[in-house]
Amino acid sequence: MHLAAHFPGVNATTVWADPRSRSQIDFSSFVHLARTAERGKFDFFFLAEGLRLREHNGRIHDLDVVGRPESLTVLSALAAVTERLGLAATVNATFNEPYELARRLATLDHLSEGRAAWNVVTSSDAFTGENFRRGGYLDRAERYTRAAEFVATARELWDSWTPDGASRPFAHEGEQFTISGEFTVPRSPQGHPVVIQAGDSGEGREFAASAADIIFTRHGTLEAGRAFYADVKARLAAYGREPDDLKIMPGVTVVVGDTDAEAQERAYEIRRQQVSPQNALLAAEQLWGRDLSAYDPDGPLPEVDPVVDSGLVKGRVLHGDPFAVVARWRAVAEAKGLSLRQTVIETTTRQSFIGSPRTVAAELTAFVDERAADGFILVPHLTPGGLDDFVDRVVPLLQESGAFRSEYSGSTLRSHLGLAEPVWKG
Repeated sequence: MHLAAHFPGVNATTVWADPRSRSQIDFSSFVHLARTAERGKFDFFFLAEGLRLREHNGRIHDLDVVGRPESLTVLSALAAVTERLGLAATVNATFNEPYELARRLATLDHLSEGRAAWNVVTSSDAFTGENFRRGGYLDRAERYTRAAEFVATARELWDSWTPDGASRPFAHEGEQFTISGEFTVPRSPQGHPVVIQAGDSGEGREFAASAADIIFTRHGTLEAGRAFYADVKARLAAYGREPDDLKIMPGVTVVVGDTDAEAQERAYEIRRQQVSPQNALLAAEQLWGRDLSAYDPDGPLPEVDPVVDSGLVKGRVLHGDPFAVVARWRAVAEAKGLSLRQTVIETTTRQSFIGSPRTVAAELTAFVDERAADGFILVPHLTPGGLDDFVDRVVPLLQESGAFRSEYSGSTLRSHLGLAEPVWKG
């Protein structure tokens, strides 16, 4: 099993009101979580990215993290205070250029002695695009076209240095990029940094099958995980790749207690903290596309229909047809007699694995054994101590059963993941 740690940031999981919650900017927070993950022999530490502060009804969404440090800078600093842990940065392929990003990633791979990874994301968000000179955004289909050529171009740059340290000129001419020259950074310890793709769409799955080493996904049940796993692994052969060439790692949350019952109680309290009355209204406004401040979060759901593309919420991605989601919320609320806030808790927040340490270890192992995942990216609800319980109480059981490593067997992220160094294509 492979394990990674996601630093809590802009998401509905993080509980900022908890008195144990600390800064998301102070370097000490990054150090704490990274060292905890390395103590647990995790494969890598994962940072998300936000290129613009999200807005809600014309104001900065004040329940989000206000500010997000740049990922590669943070990871470069963490390279100095960790030894084996992989360091994964989310960097947008829509608003960056291959030469500069390939250079920064190769530098991180050198600084960390072979532990760098790049989570490739794209954007079709004009709101975010306003921050950049090029402005605007790419159509959904085009953004994956650009991302695929971006990754291929970066690999050409990394391969412009031979394994024995000789530099060769590069020249790339394509639909998205036409560049030539000489790359400034010698071939790095991994050859190429590990490439991660985050996405569940058909385009995302195909892109991962063609170009990624890891796919960061989400699926809530064993059955859904097995279906996703089988679909993505089946796509690899078309690109001359083997099933083990791509690791499938869903993002998950975990709540551990002394007993299963205690863990369930803790999980319910965490969900109540995640969905305060204010958060419940904001979640509903995102779905309805309307100002719902006049509604009581402890009252019934709004009776009005959603407004599509209202512009009330900017910088957030709405998953699914709002009319269909509202219909599902109403059905759940009616069937269970739930208020608006209770409905939001029921439909939007659910810990993936809840139980005693032994229960959680057994369920994680079952997902891997039954080919629903190759491992997991853990998303804790607290910054920065949210992984402490898992590493102290669950990891030893996984090690005892042989499901997870007791020690690192190599020094690079590729060695942790069981991935071969890419063949040089000079």
